Amino acid sequence: MTQGLSVPGWGGVAASLVLVALAAVIAYRQRLGLTRELVIAAARAGVQLIAVGAVLLILFRHTGLPGALGWVVLMIVIAGQVAGRRGAGLPHAIRAATIGVAFGSVLTIGVLIALGIISTQARVVVPVGGMVVSGAMQASGVALRRLHEDARAARPAVEARLCLGLSAREAFLPFRRSALRTALAPTIDATKVVGLISLPGAMTGLILAGVDPMTAIRYQIVVMYMQLAASALASLVAARVAERYLFDRAHRLVPLSV
Repeated sequence: MTQGLSVPGWGGVAASLVLVALAAVIAYRQRLGLTRELVIAAARAGVQLIAVGAVLLILFRHTGLPGALGWVVLMIVIAGQVAGRRGAGLPHAIRAATIGVAFGSVLTIGVLIALGIISTQARVVVPVGGMVVSGAMQASGVALRRLHEDARAARPAVEARLCLGLSAREAFLPFRRSALRTALAPTIDATKVVGLISLPGAMTGLILAGVDPMTAIRYQIVVMYMQLAASALASLVAARVAERYLFDRAHRLVPLSV
């Protein structure tokens, strides 16, 4: 452990439940109907993190790079399920999300490793992979949700464009672009103000661990760039795959569920 680093013990972790209790009381007093969900979320987060910590301890000590890559694959599968549910109502939404997340994550992580930007140690690949997959998941989920909303709301406009002789891809292009802009806006905004409004997680963690701030900044720059790339690639591929299932072979927009 880095000298001077203060890490809360299990007693401190238990004491932090006071903050959860405060949030639950506020939700109860305001009649938000979220008290039960807050408590369940806090309990679930604690159990999940403890379980994951135990698994990662074994993975870091005994499996090396193959185990780390296997863990990244598992994260991609789970992320595809989560992002796909955001696009519920689209045909094969989970498949589209999983393909998008996998493409963006694998390409980004592969470039980072191939260029020697990050180490191939498991304790580096897993957290970096988690950040990449998380960004890809969020962007893909937003893109698919917006795609579903636009496909339902703009059906008359899309069908009118099809009647004018445009292909399915050309008829839906403005709406795909709108979905991608919506998906990428949060990541772009976060990149614009990084360091001015907040100190991101990777940089904060390194500084807390005693790393020189300039070294932490270099690492954070890499993190922001890789999240931008993964988000853009994942949302684009997910939207393109989903778009293919929106039309039948006769280039007709298929019915969509709510």
